[in-house]
Amino acid sequence: MPQGPRELFDDELLGLDPEDPEAVAFAEHLHRMREARPTYTVEGQLGGVARFADSANRATGHRRMTAVLLVGLILFGVVFTVIRAIAEMLAVFG
Repeated sequence: MPQGPRELFDDELLGLDPEDPEAVAFAEHLHRMREARPTYTVEGQLGGVARFADSANRATGHRRMTAVLLVGLILFGVVFTVIRAIAEMLAVFG
């Protein structure tokens, strides 16, 4: 049975202060490391996107710029593909 970050203080992180922000962050990290989700499902893919967005929001400097550039390139690819598909449909049916 998977445990949440707060339950880890009762079991494995005994002796650490559950009100300490660093200890809470460590417990959340342990919880994420033990959480096994299949990545081949839609829910797994969306979970991966959510983890990427959370880590990109916490990043600063070059890592944040890299995340912004990656998202920008993905959006550019999607927009480019949609425009090409619409143009192809208009050429065939227009």
